Amino acid sequence: MGFLNHISSHFHKDEPAYMPEEERAGRIDDGALAILRALEEEGKEAYVVGGCVRDLFMGRIPNDWDITTSARPSETVAVARSHGWKAVDGGGRRFGTVIIVLSGNTFEVTTFRKEFYGADSHRPEQVTFSDTLEEDVSRRDFTVNAMALDRRGNLYDYFHGLDDLKHKKLRTVGKASERFQEDALRLFRACRFLGQLDFMADKSLVEGMKEAYPRVAGLSLERVREEIDKLIVAPHAARGFDLMVCMGLNETSCRLKVNGTYKEIPILPELSHLVGLPQQKEFHKFDGWYHTLAVLEASKPLLINRWAALLHDVGKGMPGVRAIRNGKYTDYGHDIKGAEMAEAILKRWERPARFTNHVVWLVANHMKFHYFANFEEANGVKWVRTLAREKAFPTSKELAEAFVEMTDLGNADIIGCGRPLSATEGHSAFGKYMEDLALSIPVSSHELHYDKEVPKALGSHVSDGMANLLLRVQNGELENTPEALYNAAVRYVRRRS
Repeated sequence: MGFLNHISSHFHKDEPAYMPEEERAGRIDDGALAILRALEEEGKEAYVVGGCVRDLFMGRIPNDWDITTSARPSETVAVARSHGWKAVDGGGRRFGTVIIVLSGNTFEVTTFRKEFYGADSHRPEQVTFSDTLEEDVSRRDFTVNAMALDRRGNLYDYFHGLDDLKHKKLRTVGKASERFQEDALRLFRACRFLGQLDFMADKSLVEGMKEAYPRVAGLSLERVREEIDKLIVAPHAARGFDLMVCMGLNETSCRLKVNGTYKEIPILPELSHLVGLPQQKEFHKFDGWYHTLAVLEASKPLLINRWAALLHDVGKGMPGVRAIRNGKYTDYGHDIKGAEMAEAILKRWERPARFTNHVVWLVANHMKFHYFANFEEANGVKWVRTLAREKAFPTSKELAEAFVEMTDLGNADIIGCGRPLSATEGHSAFGKYMEDLALSIPVSSHELHYDKEVPKALGSHVSDGMANLLLRVQNGELENTPEALYNAAVRYVRRRS
């Protein structure tokens, strides 16, 4: 794990701090405090619980304030309405949750409960209400998510979550194999929390993972995709993906319902061969997998950028790509092979066409971008004109966006090689140049700067005439101005006549 510490060292590390009770209470959201107070006044127990407590101790601003209470759903609704608050059934009869809307913010208020799991790999088969806070938090996934605070700031930490928080350790509540087999999505949540919190997985957690792998087959693609998307944009995504791949979780399959029948969807088995894959030392400090992780964390935390970073070298080491020439490892053509693999992955994951197109293009062209950025004789204008003619992207604006993404990938790839004096300024300057070029060359006739006189002049030749004008502008033979386009249109009609 020394490598992961190395590539994550430049990120800010949230440190849990000791806080007296009054300071904790002062950091609880005003709306949550009002709900806690209202429930207590009716003789009920009530606490903020879970991720919001964890974030509070890490000095973060919680996104949500979840509340757990001894009150039954009907009692929670009655308390809310007596204070003039809107209360919405959040599945109260089955899950015990009431959503209270207060000052424009929503708060989930859930009755103490126990859960019993069956055939479903994610959802509990039965939920029953319980009478104590300890019983309620004992059903939760990880110790750092099982802490609760009352409105006075008193901490209830039955599973030593604060100690784990201090030691940056992710540990399950109770036996790991049981927690994961109850809800197999917790396997992916564990990876996600490592990436979001910059934690290390406790040995007990790692040892309890594989027993639950058969349960992954019952998870929906949508659920798994959501967790991995959250992980991939996390500040320390390398930690989560390293656990996922080194433990073989990426080689499991989830499922997708197609026309009433479940289809098996492999998750990311294509990543496994990168682990320990040797690379030429004069260019790469790390093996194929650690290089990928370094590039991942060096890229911007945006979905397209991070997916391109994760898959940019997936073609390395593949049959027909990996070779040894003059005693050196080579992977000529890994960009093209990687693009084929990336397309197959994203299509089975049912990614939108635009998303898939961007990631596949980035993987296919990242080596070309390196070449063009490093050699002055490479003709960037010619490359952009070709992309415009081929309609690699539907608009010049989208092509420019792709070059912004490519610049980020190129810079991250340089950083991920781990070599000293790996400057990225040249790539950044070239990327900006290509972005500006892309904006200046039209991809479709809608981007030609013509007025209404041009279609009039073309008359019955408007379709083929506009296509001709577009091609000439793309080739640099014609200026993209109303006057130049009009004169060219007139000449085009004369030739046809």
